[in-house]
Amino acid sequence: MSGRVLVGVKRVIDYAVKIRVKPDNTGVVTDGVKHSMNPFCEIAVEEAVKLKEKKFIKEVVAVSCGPQQAQETIRTALAMGADRGIHVEVTGKDYEAMGPLQVSKIMAALAKKEDAQLIILGKQAIDDDCNQTGQMTAALLDWPQGTFASEVSLEGDKVKVVREIDGGLETIRINTPAVLTADLRLNTPRYATLPNIMKAKKKKIAKVNPADLGLDMTSRLEVVRVDEPPQRLAGVKVETVEDLVSKLREQGTL
Repeated sequence: MSGRVLVGVKRVIDYAVKIRVKPDNTGVVTDGVKHSMNPFCEIAVEEAVKLKEKKFIKEVVAVSCGPQQAQETIRTALAMGADRGIHVEVTGKDYEAMGPLQVSKIMAALAKKEDAQLIILGKQAIDDDCNQTGQMTAALLDWPQGTFASEVSLEGDKVKVVREIDGGLETIRINTPAVLTADLRLNTPRYATLPNIMKAKKKKIAKVNPADLGLDMTSRLEVVRVDEPPQRLAGVKVETVEDLVSKLREQGTL
């Protein structure tokens, strides 16, 4: 297969940042907070670049949806080896309400427009942990999907995918075009070197908006409230089994 790969790259709050809930409980604080590329998206980019280095594909296109700052995430993907970027500009209330379904519609529309043979996404984002975008994208396109991939190899017009499942590993072979989602053990993403960071500044990033793709970004979900996790109570040590049973009875557990 010698075609084009779309890779989704999401801008999220950096994994090392302590998340704070807004005082009005409408979401989490994002202003003045460090953001970076979703770690699973980094793995997806690395896999796409490796496939290009092996001459299996000809072009890697990084896609990100969001405000102007999303271009920083695309630049990171370009520095890792992607060839060009597409920034789907989504702002304001549409950005706040954007979920996996809206992103899936965007990825599906771009796959058709770019004549892509593969879409590679992270299996989930560390901010919402939805694990839905890859599956929804495959459904909208009616393409085969290889999710939770820990190993990917191209065999002509087919893709062999080793999947991480609850019972161990599952190996499947699917036709292309297809959608893949990257699991943690698929690879170790490379660091962007300074020369590549400088080269990335000259690579093209096309800007489009959902209306250009004929998409309605209206969300069907409403976030009612966001709360901090409850504080964990201190444990109690007991000396005997009888004391343990007595405590459990006091709490109404038994």
